[in-house]
Amino acid sequence: MFRNGVCRVTKDYYTKMVCYTDINYASLDDSEQDRLLSNYSTLLNSFDPGIHAQFFFFNRKVPDGRVRDRFEITPQNDEFDDIRVEMSGMLHDLFSNANDGVIKERYIILGTKAESLSQATDILNDAVDGLKDNLAELGSEVWVLDGQDRLELLFEYFNQDSEEEFPYSYDQIAQFRNSTKDYIAPDYFEFRNPRRYRMGNILCETKYVDITCSSLKDDFVRDLLAINDNISFSLHINNYDSAEALKIIKTALTNVQTSKIDVQKKAVRDGYDMDILPSDVVTFEKDFMKLRDKLDSSDQKLVRTTMLITVFAKNKRHMISLEKKIGRCIKKANCQLRDLLYVQEAAMNAAAPIGLNEITRYRNLITDNVAIMEPFNTMELWQDGQALYYGKNILSGYMILADRKNLRTPNGLFFGSPGSGKSFAAKREILQTFLMTLDDIIICDPEGEYYPLVSALGGAVIRLSTASTDYLNPMEIQLSHKNDREALKLKADFIITFCDHIAGGKYGLGNDEKGIIDKCLENIYDRFFEDPVPEKMPILEDLYNALINYEPETAVTEELAIDAKKKAVRIANSLVLYVHGSQNYFNHRSTVDVANRIICFDIRDLGDQLKELGMLIVQDAVWNRVSSNREKGRATRYYCDEFHLLLKEKQTARYSVEIWKRFRKWGGIPTGLTQNVKDFFQSDEVEGILSNTDFICLLHQSTKDQEMLYEKFNLSQRQIDVVTNASFGCGLLIYDGIVIPFEDRYPTDTKTYELMNTKPKEEDKDE
Repeated sequence: MFRNGVCRVTKDYYTKMVCYTDINYASLDDSEQDRLLSNYSTLLNSFDPGIHAQFFFFNRKVPDGRVRDRFEITPQNDEFDDIRVEMSGMLHDLFSNANDGVIKERYIILGTKAESLSQATDILNDAVDGLKDNLAELGSEVWVLDGQDRLELLFEYFNQDSEEEFPYSYDQIAQFRNSTKDYIAPDYFEFRNPRRYRMGNILCETKYVDITCSSLKDDFVRDLLAINDNISFSLHINNYDSAEALKIIKTALTNVQTSKIDVQKKAVRDGYDMDILPSDVVTFEKDFMKLRDKLDSSDQKLVRTTMLITVFAKNKRHMISLEKKIGRCIKKANCQLRDLLYVQEAAMNAAAPIGLNEITRYRNLITDNVAIMEPFNTMELWQDGQALYYGKNILSGYMILADRKNLRTPNGLFFGSPGSGKSFAAKREILQTFLMTLDDIIICDPEGEYYPLVSALGGAVIRLSTASTDYLNPMEIQLSHKNDREALKLKADFIITFCDHIAGGKYGLGNDEKGIIDKCLENIYDRFFEDPVPEKMPILEDLYNALINYEPETAVTEELAIDAKKKAVRIANSLVLYVHGSQNYFNHRSTVDVANRIICFDIRDLGDQLKELGMLIVQDAVWNRVSSNREKGRATRYYCDEFHLLLKEKQTARYSVEIWKRFRKWGGIPTGLTQNVKDFFQSDEVEGILSNTDFICLLHQSTKDQEMLYEKFNLSQRQIDVVTNASFGCGLLIYDGIVIPFEDRYPTDTKTYELMNTKPKEEDKDE
């Protein structure tokens, strides 16, 4: 095994290996499934006759010790470590219960004969590049395994009774100068039994699948791979040269027709009607003629196919149980499972992920017949690092673990009708973020749903209402950016949007009016930066005074100067209600502590007049946190419930789009939640939100909303059916274009469930 992943299997035969991901097949409509099968057939046709391909599928139970390490949440030495321990255990249990703790991987090994390693590497690299392109057309991600990767896989394959991971690095292997086989072999092999063998303490058996049916269904391989136990499935294929393929078919057709003539001659001798033929002779002749025509007139190829299944068992009883499960799948497909007596050593090598097949049993099929055995079912989402739990894939039973930070645009949206579990899903993500990362979390809570969780986590709950003494100053700017003109520009963008919402009217503020506000702000903050102490932080009243006293620095005519003054006064008069009037709640310097790691802005009691402004001002406060966190290299997650309210008005919608566009560059991860899908999609700015969102959670939707979702997210009818009939916590997850149907049966007997399921109480509201 060479470091670059090329393996010299025999003196002149070399292989290279790729791993590839599943694709969404089962949830697509029939027409899309047909398209994928056609593309998969193209992939099979692409193999040169000199290339041998092994499709290798490996189901294996992961040792418990390794699983616990995977879900271990690092303690932070705070009062929440007990919850971290509970969540670690819960995630481990969820994994063990999902598919019985079995992980399923898929690989393709390409092999070729060559005179040297250099020649083999060139041939195999070209073949792998073509394979990657074809798999990309199917929507599958591909990565090439290097020598270390392949040795680790072979070690796990041959040592399934071991709790250890592969203990060697490639540098160590090279240093000791032993054969790479020395590092992957089990303690021993035993081939005494004609139908079984042992690899260490594991009892194994490799069988041949005899395709005796006239046609297969597309669920044949999927049913086999759905078995949640240690099994492997290998499909070896070799494409015949076109001329050789036609020769084989014509020879077979000639043999059938010779048999037909013999039968007819016998019928004449015996006095029977020579046109009455045995059904198998008629069927074989028709099949071979169709096959000949397909090879002549279409892009079909003849493929030499060997299909092997290997079971790995702890003992004979376990082996018999596994064989029964496999036997049911084979019987359902009208095929036969054949023993490979006295050739189990060769069978073991052919079944292993090496790419060599010395088993002489095979079946010739055309590529369409091989393609129907496609193994695709549903895309899985299982990431390492700080990946969060989002439920279980309905189609496969796998856990969904994802880290939104891996996305190009990690911005998110949650859609769900009342009672669908939208808030619970967001709380689950918030809680895991708090326990598993160091990210800051800010929540805009228009309905008072999140403050119990935030309070339980020691966060700051800031209640914004006209009766509250918790003040949030919309004019506040981060002192750490007093020399950063970009920060001042962002603040000016916000204040102009704020004024536009108040004074813009039907058509919004004109550019000249925005210029007046911008100039006033520049003067206000320039004075503040000269002595930037908190007690001199500007407030709305400073802007009001600047507008009232506005004097244009340059004006072409006196008439234009007077007009500019009038416009400034008009804008100032629009601010009177919010500076000196009954809605002057936001005309104060901030009195709240916004330094807490997790903050909930409860704006439930702001009232209709101020609620949208409150949401807008909270977004600006988030900007301030994102700005300061950027210097620290810390991510800031922002959750805005009832997000559609910000998209109702053009001014606030445009500002929200700017956040969606700019946040990711500054380490911000915004998330919008809404139950009003119709209001959301009616906004003129919604495309700016959607084009900058790679994470979408769709929970139960009303019938009317489904039509909009179907169109906007290009969903199949089968996928729409998931959200049509979804129960609490179930729906579709769209991650970077991947659509995964999920369910979240979160354990209710946990402290974390109690934290997320806490309902606000009226007495809490009045405190």
